Amino acid sequence: MSQDRPPTLFSRGVLALMLALYRGKGWKLSGARPPGRKSVLVGAPHTSNWDFVFFLGATHDFGIRPRFMGKHSLFRWPMRRFMEDMGGVTVNRGARGNHVDAVVAEFAAHDEFHLVVAPEGTRSGVTAWRSGFYHIAMRAKVPIVCAWVDNARMEGGMGMVIEPTGCYAADMAKIAAYYASVMPGHPRLAAIRADD
Repeated sequence: MSQDRPPTLFSRGVLALMLALYRGKGWKLSGARPPGRKSVLVGAPHTSNWDFVFFLGATHDFGIRPRFMGKHSLFRWPMRRFMEDMGGVTVNRGARGNHVDAVVAEFAAHDEFHLVVAPEGTRSGVTAWRSGFYHIAMRAKVPIVCAWVDNARMEGGMGMVIEPTGCYAADMAKIAAYYASVMPGHPRLAAIRADD
């Protein structure tokens, strides 16, 4: 389980560098900090390594400490402390057990926890989003915040907040409509489907 503690000097230096890159790129940020102390932040579309820098800068500007899931091999020495400082939560994909349960336990263990998830799972094109983010939000009883980035326009932000109802298809239709409103015609939006 990740721990809440001050980051190391090295981690603070890396964060400062990432924030300098974010400001240097000149992204235009819109939206507002999501309400509440816990949420699943859906980051889409995921098309570039720069997405990480954008979401790190955006969450910093909104006063959010982002958390993310990472495979357990990334949390071995000497990277463990750095990964935790950056907000990483270890997930052992090779072990038996339910990863949703493990992440829901992380939500329960912290007073504030905003999990950033790229539901496409890859920078390459996909035909449908993975549904894990939705099941995590349902089980943890937290809202889903639709965050977006368009590297071609150098814009992004945080927008619609949705309380998952348990009707995956209906909730995904709302999410798809929101993304279509902020990024009309974006080719990656076709992957927002209700294939659970």
